[in-house]
Amino acid sequence: MTKNTKVNAAIIIIGNEILSGRTQDTNTSTLATWLNSIGVKVGEVRVIPDIEKTIIDTLNLLKTTYDYVFTTGGIGPTHDDITAESASKAFGLKYEMHKEAFKILEAYYKTGEFNEGRQKMVWMPENANLILNPTSGAPGFNVENVFCLPGVPSILKSMLGGLTNSIVGGEPILSLTISLRTVESQIANALTKVQNDNHDVEIGSYPFFQAGKLGVSIVIRSEDQSKINNCNSQILEFVNEKKIEVVDR
Repeated sequence: MTKNTKVNAAIIIIGNEILSGRTQDTNTSTLATWLNSIGVKVGEVRVIPDIEKTIIDTLNLLKTTYDYVFTTGGIGPTHDDITAESASKAFGLKYEMHKEAFKILEAYYKTGEFNEGRQKMVWMPENANLILNPTSGAPGFNVENVFCLPGVPSILKSMLGGLTNSIVGGEPILSLTISLRTVESQIANALTKVQNDNHDVEIGSYPFFQAGKLGVSIVIRSEDQSKINNCNSQILEFVNEKKIEVVDR
């Protein structure tokens, strides 16, 4: 893959605790922000339960649809951590103990602490590449275009730096936000016209509520700063005509 190509990714959030609402997902935001910064656009996010067939089916579909797939969750030491075994089945690979991962965790834990439960964390698809974990020792892994990361947000975040060289992105996706004291209906037609005149720029509008007043944030996204600037000028033109207040957020 070379620069200037459109590179996309899907994110699979795995875990019953996310679906039940007990745990709030912040990994989507962390991953999407990082991927955008290296020129990879997130096309889809799925939240799925800890069910083997669902994980296998979702992986098989998304790994053939997207350039990259990232999973979070299900690679810990407990009985419901089944992501690694499910990934092995999705790729038709043997599920086995990874010798290098074993050495890493054996050295990480004190004598006697590397018990059977923790040893489960070194079982992964045959010949998987390790994703090193600077926070808690236990590595993630990568097979072909699938990258499996832990679900704990702080640990996941600490592992992304080590992945940057493994991902070939396009141009970084830039963005500009204009926040207005208005409602969407007041700017809908004018904004639609700007979008129609700038097909290769993504323009989104997002209502917000601040200091007891309604507003709308317009977010312009593109790989080309000059195209963002052009859209910004066109938007500010109708904003001034309509005498809409621009606010800081």
